[in-house]
Parts: sequence; C-alpha cells; structure tokens
Amino acid sequence: MNKITSLFNIKYPIIQGGMIWVSGWKLAAAVSNSGGLGLIGAGSMYPDVLREHIQKAKKATNKAFGVNVPLLYADLEEILQIIVEEGVKIVFTSAGNPKKWTAYLKENGITVVHVISSVKFALKAQAAGVDAIVAEGFEAGGHNGREETTTLTLIPAVRRAIDIPLIAAGGIATGRQMLASMILGADAVQMGSRFVASEESSAHQNFKEAVTKVQDGDTQLTLKEFAPVRLIKNEFYKELSTLYKTCPTEEQLLALLGRGRAKKGMFEGDLVSGELEIGQVAALIDAVLPVHKIIENIVKEYNAALMETKPL
Repeated sequence: MNKITSLFNIKYPIIQGGMIWVSGWKLAAAVSNSGGLGLIGAGSMYPDVLREHIQKAKKATNKAFGVNVPLLYADLEEILQIIVEEGVKIVFTSAGNPKKWTAYLKENGITVVHVISSVKFALKAQAAGVDAIVAEGFEAGGHNGREETTTLTLIPAVRRAIDIPLIAAGGIATGRQMLASMILGADAVQMGSRFVASEESSAHQNFKEAVTKVQDGDTQLTLKEFAPVRLIKNEFYKELSTLYKTCPTEEQLLALLGRGRAKKGMFEGDLVSGELEIGQVAALIDAVLPVHKIIENIVKEYNAALMETKPL
C-alpha cells in the first residue's frame, strides 16, 4: 500500500485517464475491476448521459471509480450536482481553477484530485485543498500545458514543491515507465493513451487501430491559442499546419476547427478530417488489448524492472 492506493482503496497505483469520447462506464469499470482506478470522462457528456454512465458503472463494479470533470464545462454546476446525487466519491478536476469547487466537493464527502502542468499550478491546487495532484507532462495526449515541461522534469519539480500525494501522467504506458515515474517521486501513474487502445474504451475501432500504428514523431502539439492539444498528423492536422503558415487569426483557426472535430475522429472513426488526440507514447502501443491484460502486463513489467534495479 502507498499513499494513492490507500487514498482510493485500490490494489495498484494505476489510474486511467478520464478522456473525452473514450472513457465511458465500460472502460472505467474494467480498470477498477482489474485493480486500478477507472475514471469516466465527463468532458464529452451531456449531464443526463453522465448520469447514465455513472449508474451503469455502479452496476458493473463494486470497486472505487471516479469522474474527470473539466472545470470549463458549460453545465458544470449541474454536472457536479449529478456526481453528488449519484454518490460518486472520487472526482478528478482539470482545465480550470480548482479553488471554487474543491470545498463544495469535499463537503459532500468526495476525494478531489486536480490535474496540473506546472509547479505554479500545483501549489495553487494544494492551497485550494485538493487531496492529490496529477502532474501531466508535455508528452501527454489531449489538452496539456503551454509550458511544454516534460514529465521527466515536471514530476521531481512538483514533488519537491508539494506535500500531498502525487500522480504522474504524460508519456506513461508501460511498467518500466511506471517504475521510472515512481522513482522520480510519484505515488502513482495516470495513463490515457494506453487505455484508448483497449477493447473496453468507447473510442471507434478505426481510432484504436490508428493508435497502434503511430510511430515516433507522428504526433504534434498544436492549437496553443486555445487549449494545447496533441494530435496524430492526419489530413486535418496538415490543413491546420498549412493555415498556420499564413499567420491566421483566432477566428480563422476556429473556423477550420469547427464543431465536433474530436467526436468525429475519436468516437466516429473519421481518420481523415477528425481530430485524433493521443500522446507521444502511442509509438510504444502496438496492440488493442482487454483492460485486464493491459494492467497485468504493466504490473508484470514493473515488477521485473524493479528486480533489475541495482545500486551503483
């Protein structure tokens, strides 16, 4: 047992990222049933859809699971009310200031974790009263920090600055990477990309297969004017890159981005004009596997690597 496994009452210090269009109740329940902590990604769900996913997850597992909530969510107050009403006990917040809602959640018996990308925001989150922090490096998929601080640098820097439990994220998909993160000072790891390519994720099969084909250099961080996002370099990405060469206005970028790009790519499987969010670590993922096998492989590799670790 360590600080995170004790905090969440889980077997392994492995948390599944609460990703949009990917992290539904099936994935969250499967991760929790396999000894980790599963998260439902509320960022792509209307309030009534989130309630349905929470209720289905409660039926599918008797283990702890949580919900990831972007704090920029338009229906935030309603979303948090549903989480309280449904008795969810763990909430990961992201993409916003945790100060306003942390006290409300904790008053309702909820353990609160906040996702950050810098020491500055880690200190603010700790001051806001969160129970733990996810420090997410530049390598991550989806939306991440403008600072472009890598996980190798970010984890020890945040560890030195805070007293509360720390979860490492960004560029982690294997047991060896998990061990490295723990050595750097993390109490647990959060993995997103590895669970995208799982049988239980709600991502489209086209997207899952595309993830397994990603090679080194096939992703790029872009759209920093809004919320930086790491994308597979498909036709949409190439259109975006061409537009950037003209020094576009934010309005021009938004016009190209349009609405529903991420849904089109990740959930509907349009690999040409959809937005395909994934981390750099996709280059190490070569198969779509059931969740229990993913976690089994990670734990086995972690233990083997730990045994190989020798003093100088």
